[in-house]
Amino acid sequence: MAGGRPSKYDSHVQPKLLLIEAWCRDGLTEAQICANLDVNTTSWCEYKKQYPELVDALKKGKEVIDIMVENALLKAALGYQYEETKETEDGFERSTKMAHPNTTALIFWLKNRKPKEWRDKQELEHSGDVGVQIINDIPRPK
Repeated sequence: MAGGRPSKYDSHVQPKLLLIEAWCRDGLTEAQICANLDVNTTSWCEYKKQYPELVDALKKGKEVIDIMVENALLKAALGYQYEETKETEDGFERSTKMAHPNTTALIFWLKNRKPKEWRDKQELEHSGDVGVQIINDIPRPK
């Protein structure tokens, strides 16, 4: 910056791009990342406009966790088998259990993946004459 104070990008952000990517994977919001870096959100927005490497680090970190969450949602929606280990007097006992499909996850998935078929509000279009005739044959009091 000409004549102004030096940018915190060079000292607070750029050296920590890998850490920023990891924080995104851990699910931190950009506001939390700003607080960790001691950078205000207005400057952060400017940095994202000026430095493509920052945007790339954010994108890479978020993509990984987004895919993991999508996979977990799909797994919960469909149900899955898992191994359970219990400690008994004779040692350990293993058994196979079934996590049943999660109805909420199913609905969420369908509403987002197939919104025309699964949204709550259906759009219906009517056309033509509906054949309504108004008859005013109610006597009025005098």
